[in-house]
Amino acid sequence: MRIDTGLTEKSLAAAARGVFDHAATKIRAIDAGWQPSAGAPVFTVEGRYTSRGWTEWTQGFQFGAPLLVFDATRDTAMLEMGRARTLAHMAPHLTHIGVHDHGFNNLSTYGNLLRLIEEGRYEGSDWERRYYQLALQSSGAVQAARWTPIKDGGGFIYSFNGRHSLFVDTMRTIRSLACAHRLGHALLGENDLRISLLERLIQHCAATARYAVWYGEGRDIYDERGRTAHESIFNTNDGNYRCPGTQQGYSPFTTWTRGLAWTMLGFAEELEFLQTIPDAELEPLGGRVAIEAMMRKAAEATCDFYIDKATALDGIPYWDTGAPQLHRLGDWQAVDANPFNSFEPVDSSAAAIGAQGLLRLGRHLKSDRYWQAGLTVAQTLFDAPYLSTDASHEGLLLHTQYHRPNGWDHIPNGGTVPYGESCMWGDYHLIELALYVHRLAAGEPYLTFWSSDNTRS
Repeated sequence: MRIDTGLTEKSLAAAARGVFDHAATKIRAIDAGWQPSAGAPVFTVEGRYTSRGWTEWTQGFQFGAPLLVFDATRDTAMLEMGRARTLAHMAPHLTHIGVHDHGFNNLSTYGNLLRLIEEGRYEGSDWERRYYQLALQSSGAVQAARWTPIKDGGGFIYSFNGRHSLFVDTMRTIRSLACAHRLGHALLGENDLRISLLERLIQHCAATARYAVWYGEGRDIYDERGRTAHESIFNTNDGNYRCPGTQQGYSPFTTWTRGLAWTMLGFAEELEFLQTIPDAELEPLGGRVAIEAMMRKAAEATCDFYIDKATALDGIPYWDTGAPQLHRLGDWQAVDANPFNSFEPVDSSAAAIGAQGLLRLGRHLKSDRYWQAGLTVAQTLFDAPYLSTDASHEGLLLHTQYHRPNGWDHIPNGGTVPYGESCMWGDYHLIELALYVHRLAAGEPYLTFWSSDNTRS
């Protein structure tokens, strides 16, 4: 990846505003044509959003996107759309015991609404604020209940595949535990056992760092620092780790780049979150020094892998670093990514997620390398051929991928690989990336998944 060291958040401010303008147009178009009975929109086919009917894990992105646009533009119509749709449709997601996606669905909606109230972005009633707090408390506890203990005494929030399955995606969904903990909540178990959400969050991070990320320390013959597995498989009878796996990547021994991006952003955000936690709370959980070192090691390894191994020259990755036809592109890292090639698709949604991880880690560590890399990726995404400016196309971020092995992504007539389409999480994370840049450029409060006042009540 070629890092542009001359970029600043202010130099990208105008491009970020362009993202909000196009996003508002597309959000209105989706809302006008969306039928609740069809399920949540997931990805586009020939420019129109379609649904899959699989856990509805993208619904929070659908209703959270207008809240992000309101945050940047003060367009109250966007606020009312996101608020009304959240109140009407998101309640089932709060108590959904079958998924690991609470941070995706509920932080994008109820979390953004509470943050906007507590930052003074809009005036919500006391009852409305308390309703959002209760929603986040419930979501965090329900998410924490999906728990698999492992042999070393820790554990993880298991994926919808079952108790044996640790998904790397969950590194961003565990924000639900963080917010619930900040609101003074805990999970109550049998005999009123009080289970710490902070402890489960840290244990999940530790399991992900240990089993889903490699560090070049000889763990297997493919041990390359920063390599990331989509899924980690455990024997639930004795808690032993068994092997890496994948659902959406090419193989367990290659790196699915969206999973890599979830890891980058998840660890960077949790490092930021830990700064709000007193040392006394962390001491019985291993202590600040050890916990932060574990998270920092994983964050740095994955961010370095993204920069050095996973992307083309302009910071955009192909969907998997081991994609079987990638070699047919020649020295693909020495040139800009080509979403229109005939062999392997890029995944711009991985770039939108990963860019924010680079920026947050760069700011946290005061590292110019990560910070400038994040701005470089953002600059690429805020322009053609990735930003969709065609009002007839409902998607905002072009050239995303959902599930390449299952063949779910649309291949245009005459094409051989998917390109030209969008996905709901890609659009949301592009808007969130633009909002992150916008708020820094405008001198506004730093964007976090919690607000500075979102503390225990």
